[in-house]
Amino acid sequence: MRPRGLPPLLVVLLGCWASVSAQTEATPAVTTEGLNSTEAALATFGTSPSTRPPGTPRAPGPSSGPRPTPVTDVAALCVCDLSPAQCDVNCCCDPDCSSMDFSVFSACSVPVVTGDSQFCSQKAVIYSLNFTANPPQRVFKLVDQINPSVFCIHITNYKPALSFINPEVPDENNFDTLMKTSDGFTLNAESYISFTTKLDIPTAAKYEYGVPLQTSDSFLRFPLSLTSSLCTDDNPAAFLVNQAVKCTRKINLEQCEEIEALSMAFYSSPEILRVPDSRTKVPITVQSIIIQSLNKTLTRREDTDVLQPTLINAGHFSLCMNVVLEVKYSLTYTDAGEVTKADLSFLLGTVSSVVVPLQQKFEIHFLQENTKPVPLSGNPGYVVGLPLAAGFQPHKGSGIIQTTNRYGQLTILHSTTEQDCLALEGVRTPVLFGYTMQSGCKLRLTGALPCQLVAQKVKSLLWGQGFPDYVAPFGNSQAQDMLDWVPIHFITQSFNRKHFVLQDSCQLPGALVIEVKWTKYGSLLNPQAKIVNVTANLISSSFPEANSGNERTILISTAVTFVDVSAPAEAGFRAPPAINARLPFNFFFPFV
Repeated sequence: MRPRGLPPLLVVLLGCWASVSAQTEATPAVTTEGLNSTEAALATFGTSPSTRPPGTPRAPGPSSGPRPTPVTDVAALCVCDLSPAQCDVNCCCDPDCSSMDFSVFSACSVPVVTGDSQFCSQKAVIYSLNFTANPPQRVFKLVDQINPSVFCIHITNYKPALSFINPEVPDENNFDTLMKTSDGFTLNAESYISFTTKLDIPTAAKYEYGVPLQTSDSFLRFPLSLTSSLCTDDNPAAFLVNQAVKCTRKINLEQCEEIEALSMAFYSSPEILRVPDSRTKVPITVQSIIIQSLNKTLTRREDTDVLQPTLINAGHFSLCMNVVLEVKYSLTYTDAGEVTKADLSFLLGTVSSVVVPLQQKFEIHFLQENTKPVPLSGNPGYVVGLPLAAGFQPHKGSGIIQTTNRYGQLTILHSTTEQDCLALEGVRTPVLFGYTMQSGCKLRLTGALPCQLVAQKVKSLLWGQGFPDYVAPFGNSQAQDMLDWVPIHFITQSFNRKHFVLQDSCQLPGALVIEVKWTKYGSLLNPQAKIVNVTANLISSSFPEANSGNERTILISTAVTFVDVSAPAEAGFRAPPAINARLPFNFFFPFV
């Protein structure tokens, strides 16, 4: 029987409240822990009185299903431990804190550490300090905390919800299946508004190598010849990709005024976006216009106004003036991948029916802002006295990596008046083309130093830091043309001195000899120096180990030699003409 006037739902809620009240009032029996011990007893809870009538089936209790396993061990969790191997102030759960540290604590900054608060029952750790003990102790309590909320998680029966599921990556095998399971693509007014709002927010996008340069309408067009020699105008210009191409156009001279590719406006009117998908535009500025006449004379215009092709009929001949023959783009960018400036130069000319089809030339170059051009050691051949260009290949198939200091790409030891190797460590002399050089220093050895350590130190002195693997064949060789670079051949030679006992000797590198073979390449009138082979020979010798307390001085040297392997030039001449002339039979009449 229920009290009169109470609805059935209220009676059920009162029963639930009585059950929860009985559980929360049960006090767990918990032990404390000292500084070096951890003892915990789980709380025991009393059972709530049963209010069900006789014969009614029992409701599922707490043991009717599996309780979720805690993902985090709260006993080992310490959210205030921020400094590794160091005690954090007022962090009672920090394992690096000692009793001396606890004596200066005022209180625990994090007194209670719990797991997921949505569970009906969960573990909790309570920290406190006992200052009456000597030395002070940390009080550690591990209890079962009951969630008084009616809406809490009691049973977990969906195991995948406890962890993240790896998404299925589309490939050629499962693409059709994933397309069938997807709901497709929809576009509503709300998503369109959010999309337009995102465009107003500045993004951190930037141009990367090879990315097409975007303009206000599409992309910056850079004509190119693809399958044939004819120009294709739909090719996009790529960021940081320098290009220089030639292609031809088949044009009708009578319609030259209507062909866009012959007009300056076709190349100067687009505006490049500063970064991809941005609203900041960089206009293309015309820097120079050079006019080429029919007799190939060049004249530079004072102004940079955009000129249009003009058709002129001169009797039986037709001429088209102000036709674009060459286009040169020069784009300036920052190290953040932003285009800041775009310059353009034109070569205009007059075209007649004799020169149709028309050949055009296009170039595009990228210059980094606030930087100077990298000087070369020759163009193309090496110049005597300039440093050798060298580098290394990090992995197979990649380009050559070079240091920014071109005088530090291939170096040898630097000689000074002191001749102390340890004092000269890190000081190097660049290898200059055509200069045969030799340098060295002295190294003092004592018996206290092991031979292996000394050998390793001498090698580092000879090779320097980052000895290259490749040398450029020409002074202007590009780093991306890896197949043209000359590999350095490393050779190791060892010499044993007979009057030294082998077991009492130390094998140390004593010299590094670099041999550069070069040849004269090209025309006899202007031959260019080209490197064809480089050899680095490391020579080691045996030295007697110094006795304890004694010192020994060894000489370490490096040398560079340049060898001209050019074949002797032989001038070639055509064979003299054979004179096959016959005189008339009566030429000597009347003498014969």
